[in-house]
Amino acid sequence: MDIFSFFTIAGGLAFFLYGMHVLSTGLEKMAGGKLEQTLRKATSNVARALALGAGITIAIQSSSAMTVMLIGLVNSGIMQLEQTVGLIMGSNIGTTLTAWILSLSGLEGDNVFVRLLSPDSFSPVMAFAGIVMMMTSRKKRERDIGEVLLGFAILMFGMELMKDAVSPLADSPAFYSIITYFENPLLGVLTGAFVTAVIQSSAASVGILQALSLTGGISYGVAIPIIMGQNIGTCATALISSIGANRNAKRVALVHVYFNLIGTAFMLAVLFAARAIFSPPLLEQTISPVGIAACHTIFNVSVTALLLPFRDKLVKLAENSLRRTSAELSVDGRLMLDERLLNTPSVAIAECKNATDAMAELVEKQLKLSIDCLRDYNREAAAELASCNDLVDEYEDKLGSFLIMIRGDLSDQDRKTVSQLLRAIGDLERIGDHTESIVRMAEELHTKKINFSIEASHELEVIERALLEIMEMTKQSFIDGDSEAAGRVEPLEQVIDALKDNIMARHVERLQKGVCTIELGFILSNLLTDYERISDHCSNIAASVIKTDDSAMLMDIHEYLHKVKSGAVAKFNEEYDEYSDKYTLDARP
Repeated sequence: MDIFSFFTIAGGLAFFLYGMHVLSTGLEKMAGGKLEQTLRKATSNVARALALGAGITIAIQSSSAMTVMLIGLVNSGIMQLEQTVGLIMGSNIGTTLTAWILSLSGLEGDNVFVRLLSPDSFSPVMAFAGIVMMMTSRKKRERDIGEVLLGFAILMFGMELMKDAVSPLADSPAFYSIITYFENPLLGVLTGAFVTAVIQSSAASVGILQALSLTGGISYGVAIPIIMGQNIGTCATALISSIGANRNAKRVALVHVYFNLIGTAFMLAVLFAARAIFSPPLLEQTISPVGIAACHTIFNVSVTALLLPFRDKLVKLAENSLRRTSAELSVDGRLMLDERLLNTPSVAIAECKNATDAMAELVEKQLKLSIDCLRDYNREAAAELASCNDLVDEYEDKLGSFLIMIRGDLSDQDRKTVSQLLRAIGDLERIGDHTESIVRMAEELHTKKINFSIEASHELEVIERALLEIMEMTKQSFIDGDSEAAGRVEPLEQVIDALKDNIMARHVERLQKGVCTIELGFILSNLLTDYERISDHCSNIAASVIKTDDSAMLMDIHEYLHKVKSGAVAKFNEEYDEYSDKYTLDARP
């Protein structure tokens, strides 16, 4: 082989890897947040776990990326080690689809149907269609489909380059002398593992082997051990990714390694036994790209069937390899977002949404605690609220930093979600700050042994009931992404504003009559300001839900709120009247 052929092979491999990257990125964007939702369905149901593992791997075209994703989810405390075993096994089956697609490059013949299936025929068409869709389409999904088509065409072009570059090897005595070394199965396994580990793609290493098979110089006996080794080499990405993860996440990588090592050892023993006892003629026959794809599939399906009943033993083996230590503590409600999830932006965004949902639940709990303290102050509740507020601050800090790190060519919906979450965590944190302010005033009332008048207490109960309802409605509409429920927040926010003004006006009248004191008036004024600000932040969150849900709404949130308050949005006046009747203050005594 001359230097030019070597460069052609290297260039073909580069096109292949880049095409695989473009293809997997496009597929991932099309899948969007469904990847994370699908992973969360992983249960003790083995069949479902296998199907999910295979399906997701087919969707993102990488078993290594799948395992890295699982490491990140386990490291974040989102999934348990036991849940990943079936997914890993299914992933090994799903990755075999790529080999079948690549086997098309070996199709030859004059039959019109065979020619249509040849990459020489359809790759240029796919590339043209893909680039046209990417350059002309206004819809993000259509551009993503174009990216998938273009990525697939580039991948197949790289495969064709490698095939053409290695074709002269068919007449090279040196090539055949090298191949004889690989008749030793152990050397074949080591070579397959090494090449795959270096390029970190089992699909690419299988593609190289399929290209070499077109020379007619590789037999089944040589190819099968290499295929076995490729399954071991693909574990390198997971092992590298597990560096810096907690011990439980490292065990995910170990499960992947043990699964492939044990499977390869068993199948290699079967191969040695078959050679020694039967000497199957098939092992001496020349293998084709289709044969390689078939062997790849048979190996992975067989290993999965072999080890599936022993999945608990794999978990135990991984746990014994990395025993639990006293430093290995539970998450205890603390937020953990693993940066490995950033490799799959749609999954990272979905987990940020889940974390923000938890933050909203926590803030609602803070509000309830603060109002309870105002009615009946106790130090335990105040201490619990302070602890909650520290956790809310941690959520805002970690979520904000993590969301900013999410980069790449995101889908339109993912970009909207990131923007919505960044706004929401700020509003939720500010609500938490206002609850702390409420507790400080509750403590002041308790310390000074002063109380509001019966009238003022009743008025505060009315606005507090409205405040708890707007918080609950905001939280639930945000979690569910329910724009209709979010639309009911703004009328209630306006009612709370009116209640605040009305209560202050009544306080001034009581002050003039000498029924109330200036000191209590300052506390009341501060309380009502906190209540109003909390409802304002609820309004902001609800507006962002509506804006994110409505793809046609391009206006700024403040512009939307102004439109609502002016009565331009249907049903606002009706809902405002409904809440005004529900939260009316009694006639003045």
